[in-house]
Amino acid sequence: MNLVKKAQKGSDKAFLKLFQAYEADIYRMAFIYVKNQEDALDIVQEVAFKSFDKITTLKEPAYFKTWLIKITISCALNYLKRHQKVVPMKTEMLDVVPTTVKDPTISILLYQMLNELSDEEKGIVILKYYEGYSFKEISELLHIPLGTAKSVLYRALQKLRLQVEEVDFYE
Repeated sequence: MNLVKKAQKGSDKAFLKLFQAYEADIYRMAFIYVKNQEDALDIVQEVAFKSFDKITTLKEPAYFKTWLIKITISCALNYLKRHQKVVPMKTEMLDVVPTTVKDPTISILLYQMLNELSDEEKGIVILKYYEGYSFKEISELLHIPLGTAKSVLYRALQKLRLQVEEVDFYE
């Protein structure tokens, strides 16, 4: 938290140290949306620029990581809108999102199923289960009501359950 205050007072070194601490999280979140290394790195760069430029607007230093993730999601969604492209599934994605699943076939199926969700659903599932955010944090991060965050997550989980049943995931 002390580093955040130093960064807000103009310390480049403090900002760099903070940003580097969360750079992997930012990259992982960006990659989940754009699904390729090059575009994800572009988004990391954009997040670095925007966060450095707006660090003085951060009101609660304790929420620095949440603030960065929010900027990342915003940049990734804007990037997708600007480029409006079909994003192919690549195996490199397997290394980006942490998973405890050791079987590569199951990992690929999980990622394919996740990609069938809308951007909103996918984002909330990732924030809840991969990043460990609470519903309250997700609602604040995405500027949506708490009930909406819960209902979107439950709808996404229902879709994932149906997909699991369709592919006979456990057979």
